[in-house]
Amino acid sequence: MSGQETLSQRDLAGLREDVSSTRPVRFAEQGFTLVELLVAVMIFAMLSIAGVALLRNSVDGQAAIRTHLDALADVQRGLATLDADLSQATMRNSRTEAGTLAPAFYGRAAQSDEPLMQFVRDGWSNPGNLRHPSLQKVEYWWRDGRFERVGYEALDGAAPPEPATLFDKVTAVTLRYRDRKGAWLERWAPERASDMPTAVEIVLNRTGEAPLTLRFLVGTAIDQPDPDEAAPGGADNAT
Repeated sequence: MSGQETLSQRDLAGLREDVSSTRPVRFAEQGFTLVELLVAVMIFAMLSIAGVALLRNSVDGQAAIRTHLDALADVQRGLATLDADLSQATMRNSRTEAGTLAPAFYGRAAQSDEPLMQFVRDGWSNPGNLRHPSLQKVEYWWRDGRFERVGYEALDGAAPPEPATLFDKVTAVTLRYRDRKGAWLERWAPERASDMPTAVEIVLNRTGEAPLTLRFLVGTAIDQPDPDEAAPGGADNAT
């Protein structure tokens, strides 16, 4: 009995070894299957596409903001130039390059053959200590879609220098001039050469932009006496 029992135990032990040897062995470090790799690659690709799209939107947004700020800065420079010129306009006649006498202020309707406005301003800055007066003759033009400023080196008989562009892509310009009685005129051609408007309105239409309406007071015209007012010592004081 003991021999049969011992043999049975040996057979049982061998049978257990055979069964254990046929089971799949799992290692602690087992690789991914092909399906798992494909899923991981797909997720990574989706995240990469989303990241690139987000980065591109951010770059496009920054470019749009930079373009808008540059356009706003150009408008502010143009406004500052117009305001500085018109606010310091003075009653001083000048002469053209041909020697023709020009009034203190002349304003026309929108056109490209002649300047829109022509006047003399005071307070011409001189940072380089050049030899020129404090007065400067100024013209504004609308040519080839550009709103330009021409500042002459001399008041009388000087040739026009190269213009400076204040606004570009201008498709239409409308100007009005306000007299001392409050009426708005489309053209300023006074009977007296020293008369100036009290204000100027400029409406600029530019490509892709809303119309820009600008209004400026005109220098010493605010203090200019009304020609219809009776002068001191006139009929009211006659004896």
